[in-house]
Amino acid sequence: MPIENVIDTIENCRYCLMCRHLASVEYVTHKETLSPHGWALVIASVNRGLLEWDQDTVDVIYSAPDHGNSRAHCVTQQPLPAAIAAIRAEIVNQQLAPSVVYEIDENLREFGTAFAKRKPGVVRGEGEVALFVGDEAQYLWPKTLTAASDMLVSLGIHPVMIGVGRNNGYLASSLGLPDTARQLAEATLEELRASGAKQMLVLSPGDYFTFNQLYDERLGIEFPAHVELVELTTFLADRLEGGEIEFTKLSDEIPYAYVDPTHAVRVPERHDAPRQLLEAVMPSAPQELFWRRGRGHPVGNTALQFTKPDIAEQLTLARLEDAQGIGARLLICDDAGTLKQLDGLAEGFGLRVRGLYELLFDQLV
Repeated sequence: MPIENVIDTIENCRYCLMCRHLASVEYVTHKETLSPHGWALVIASVNRGLLEWDQDTVDVIYSAPDHGNSRAHCVTQQPLPAAIAAIRAEIVNQQLAPSVVYEIDENLREFGTAFAKRKPGVVRGEGEVALFVGDEAQYLWPKTLTAASDMLVSLGIHPVMIGVGRNNGYLASSLGLPDTARQLAEATLEELRASGAKQMLVLSPGDYFTFNQLYDERLGIEFPAHVELVELTTFLADRLEGGEIEFTKLSDEIPYAYVDPTHAVRVPERHDAPRQLLEAVMPSAPQELFWRRGRGHPVGNTALQFTKPDIAEQLTLARLEDAQGIGARLLICDDAGTLKQLDGLAEGFGLRVRGLYELLFDQLV
């Protein structure tokens, strides 16, 4: 993101409160500094020489979640998360970022992920359809990947698996590591080119946002125009509506809620698809959380899980409290990272967590 655009965005956001009512980190910490206009005001103050980058100000900037709520509810579409990522890159270059950022950079460059000390899998074969696996589905909730690929095979689709165990580039970008993000992006796009695929399926809205918007906006990389990018929930919902896929309904009635994944606000056209799929397998429609659809709050699976794990946990706890408050006993989600965060703390709220793709596959006719 060009520095002049960063400055314009920061100036536009520093005294604006338009998105404050949806600010997830401020909601759980009750600190106005940790809000969109708070982050912009700190950056603007550094630019004016009123503050400097030190442990306190850097700590504030690395408390931003980068999940898209501020932009999704901005009538002027200010790209504040991208601006904060650009500022973090300056902080990284000045060797002032938290030490964990440099540790993650080394892991991403060597292994392509922050979740394992293992090289990405090798792409095998060619085909019309590719499935981006990523590192969260590979390492955090592998049942998602197994169920998703098995469902596709049942539809006669044998996708070429690409990006197996490799981060999509979002984490590096969010931490202020654009060169590492480009390295990861180019590696995945090279696998996509080698696969010969004309359609690429992704397992989460976070993946969709990264390929569809982040690559171009933050990294200056174009996703191939000849490849159709499709999130799997919308892919399956379209086939359900067209009669190409059928499910049996569960007989047991259990109060449940669908948790919109982290980054879902960045892909608003996908909000209905998972709910349509759930209505095909569950006896009743899901109960709705307060923070849902276009105002959905994230759980802790952004970069905060590394830079500010205490805030990441607070975000996850807030989603679980929301679910408990409406009487849900089961939480369903399609995103591996979101599932992992919820599952780690759900027992304390008397809640169970289940992956949407596993549920769908179990009920597949």
